[in-house]
Amino acid sequence: MNDSRLRGLHRLDVRARIEALAAAGFLKPADAASLRSGRHVLPVNGADAMIENVIGAFGLPLGIAPNFRVDGRDCLVPLVVEEPSVVAALSSAARIARQSGGFETERQEALLIGQVHLVDVPDRQAATAALLAATGQLRVAAAAVHPRLGERGGGLREVEVRQLLLDDGEPALAVHLLVDTRDAMGANLVNTLCEALAPAIEALSGGRAVLRILSNLADRALVSARARFALEDLAATEEAAARARDGIVLANRLAIADPYRAATHNKGIMNGIDPLAIATGNDWRAIEAGAHAFAARTGRYLPLTTWIATPDGSLEGRIELPLKPGIAGGTGANNPAVALCLGMTGVRSADELASLMAAAGLGQNFAALRALATTGIQAGHMRLHARSVAAVRRRDAAAPRRPGPGDATACGKVILFGEHAVVYGRHALAVPLEAAAWARAAASVTPELAIPDWGIREPLPGGGDLARMVATIAGLLGVDGSGFSIEVGARVPASMGLGSSAAVAVAVARALAAAGGVAVDDRRINEIAFACEQLAHGTPSGVDNTLATWGEPVLFRRDGQTRLSPLDLPADLPLVVACGAGAGRTLEQVAAVRERRARQTERFERLFDEIDAICLEGAKRLAAGDYEYAGALMNTCHGLLNAIGVSTPELEGLVAHARAAGAAGAKLTGAGGGGSIVALCPGREAEVVASLRAAGYRTIPLNLDDSR
Repeated sequence: MNDSRLRGLHRLDVRARIEALAAAGFLKPADAASLRSGRHVLPVNGADAMIENVIGAFGLPLGIAPNFRVDGRDCLVPLVVEEPSVVAALSSAARIARQSGGFETERQEALLIGQVHLVDVPDRQAATAALLAATGQLRVAAAAVHPRLGERGGGLREVEVRQLLLDDGEPALAVHLLVDTRDAMGANLVNTLCEALAPAIEALSGGRAVLRILSNLADRALVSARARFALEDLAATEEAAARARDGIVLANRLAIADPYRAATHNKGIMNGIDPLAIATGNDWRAIEAGAHAFAARTGRYLPLTTWIATPDGSLEGRIELPLKPGIAGGTGANNPAVALCLGMTGVRSADELASLMAAAGLGQNFAALRALATTGIQAGHMRLHARSVAAVRRRDAAAPRRPGPGDATACGKVILFGEHAVVYGRHALAVPLEAAAWARAAASVTPELAIPDWGIREPLPGGGDLARMVATIAGLLGVDGSGFSIEVGARVPASMGLGSSAAVAVAVARALAAAGGVAVDDRRINEIAFACEQLAHGTPSGVDNTLATWGEPVLFRRDGQTRLSPLDLPADLPLVVACGAGAGRTLEQVAAVRERRARQTERFERLFDEIDAICLEGAKRLAAGDYEYAGALMNTCHGLLNAIGVSTPELEGLVAHARAAGAAGAKLTGAGGGGSIVALCPGREAEVVASLRAAGYRTIPLNLDDSR
């Protein structure tokens, strides 16, 4: 069985994600090739066969939510959606749910309802009896209309009659044809049956058929899903987990009491269902209409989910709604992406797809309510939204943001030589990235931490990683951190290998000290920032916080202790820093290198020795201004980093692009696995920056007064 627990998928570039899905068995080789080449995209001639007056095909992102386990089967959820955070939230919810067994679903026979509405019926009671008595006759007639449906085990199952009164008191009948459409969604099929059987229904009832069409309230195709979330999986501490659980239950109760809240509650559910429906070629508008009509079936608009705290303290959620999707027919014949997405889900029937949709709706609802009950919905949503906006702005050549008067500032870092080898006692060389972060703190009755550049806003005190960092800083300073709001500016993105976390820690520490009236020197600031780095990275080298505090180039080595030697390098090193789209995670990359080194210790030790020699020689060449030689050393160092497995296809492309634009040398910087590169470009800085920006990459000047 394929394992849908695909760790770190979001940190890979697009090509690497495709390879990961293929390696895990969720993509056939032909489908992987189709995704790589773009052949899965809807062609214009296919679009022209689907609707009228076609002038092109419109694109939306196709993403994957891994980690799903539904009824004991591991599966992926393909999602076509433009809203940031949906894919990430659903993936996280599925990961947490699988720790307690995943999602369990139930459904009865899935029947689609066709309606024939009758007026001018002389005797409604007699008409009702006649129609019900003729159910067998109508089945035979229906089988003649769609003989192949009967061959597949489908067909007309039941006839129902509902008596209606119009707004002026005129009586009417609604005749329901309950049809098993098998694996087809079946709208056109049922519409054809309604039209074909309408004359017989008129004859049996004595009335006049005025409407002949399906109903999108498919309440004879109800699906339910259930999931349990263990208390310890909801948050880092038992107290925080209990708050999260109780907050989710309370949010659900508010949705029951307030239809305005229920509408937003259910919209979040459809955030999980609609993108899956679009990806699999189903009519998401019909699904939406049925879901919302079902939510109002009692005469009050209610949430589609219920959440309770179980006797053992766990959280349990349940969803029930009408779902009648299809996996056959529809738009799949014209849209190659539909077949590809259905293949990735691994579903074998329309019933299994309906179960997957229900699980996705429940999972998305959990993610939204958990965010509302803890950090707030905007923290993750706006962080990803900001990333989307930043991608649009990558081509902008505007000057870098600057701190204002009185702001506390801190530097980032750019490692030029020695990544990973430094973990094993070799040297590394790093230079500062000026004013990577700055902060100001002010007394507030509603304290919060805001980093607008990263789309982050967290209450203080709070349960998020950054809020915990602020609490650590305040405690070490002896300041009541709950009395201040802190705003941070960040010139560098997070998780790009540029020391952003240490820079934010130093800037916040300086700002809180100033606001709290605490006299503190750089040595103490450095110690506090190192404690924050321990929270973020486990066993940091001490380099990031040192550069963030003092902002000087250093050559450093760890051999039982951290040795930092300031370097006298030119202040105007011709360096260009550029960021890729994929983020890098230091902890994961260090752990992966450690694992590979354990398997090939002798080989890795030789590689680390070579990196060490390059680092020491590179320091000499840079100090002497021999940039061509230093650039060649950077190229060699990058090759060695690739050999230890920390480069990525995107980083390779960035490095190659910088070299082609005129860089003397270029390499990844930081832990790798995504993140950034640094290029040495004597006399060619402007050309390299322009070329990288034209290709859609973001560049970050080393110094604020650099206008490039």
